[in-house]
Amino acid sequence: MPKTWFITGASSGLGLEMTQQLLAQGHRVVATIRRPGALTQLEQTYRERLDVVPLDLVEPESISLAVEAAFQQHGRMDVIVSNAGYGLFGAAEELTNEEIDRQIATNLTGSIHLIRAALPLLRRQGGGRIVQVSSEGGQIAYPGFSLYHATKWGIEGFVESVAQEVAPFGIDFIIAEPGPTGTNFGANLVRTTPMDTYDGTPAGAVRRAIAEGSFEIKGDAARTVAAIISAAESAAPPLRLALGSTAYSSISQALSARLSALEAQRGVANSADQQDP
Repeated sequence: MPKTWFITGASSGLGLEMTQQLLAQGHRVVATIRRPGALTQLEQTYRERLDVVPLDLVEPESISLAVEAAFQQHGRMDVIVSNAGYGLFGAAEELTNEEIDRQIATNLTGSIHLIRAALPLLRRQGGGRIVQVSSEGGQIAYPGFSLYHATKWGIEGFVESVAQEVAPFGIDFIIAEPGPTGTNFGANLVRTTPMDTYDGTPAGAVRRAIAEGSFEIKGDAARTVAAIISAAESAAPPLRLALGSTAYSSISQALSARLSALEAQRGVANSADQQDP
């Protein structure tokens, strides 16, 4: 059965790939973009099933208006995909206040505002599904991506809490966690002005790897999107969906290391309890 999907950040990367796949499968898509004209070709091909909406996630009021208009026009939304975002690279002290504020406003608070705007409308229609596109960076951390990780770890915590709040209303979530994938993420990466003092550090090593293009990218964008769509159409998807062998391996190693460190602290943790008189 054709469904109606609402996708942010649909002009490039995974958002564009998802829009194309869904339209090819016969679904209806409300696609939000920041740059006018970014989806002109698709609009001409799928004019009956594609609704392109200008939206910038740093403007909370416009998010509510766009979501409400989509529900009004189409009657219902089956899947909301919070996909828009970008990467910011630089050691923490290299970042400017403006770079920090925009990264948080786009990746974290923008996603929060989108989800909050959708919840009452999904509740009113009797349920629905929200896909939050995170990354392996919502479970692990690389040097030089501190603010990016702050937004991804932050949105994952937000979603995990909200999922428990709205489950009684038939609303559920998927947190998609792709590893390095063949998209234009690297081309759109915002790089701060480097400080020489970080040249010989792990942050400097990552900076060189990005500049040289030596980061191994195993993830395939089309396969990644197909897996997200399949999960979104399943009866009972997992809350977290790791995508790509790199994501699976890196998240598994990180969780195992954290669990091992936690087990080693069992005595200390228990000693902090109140003691019976």
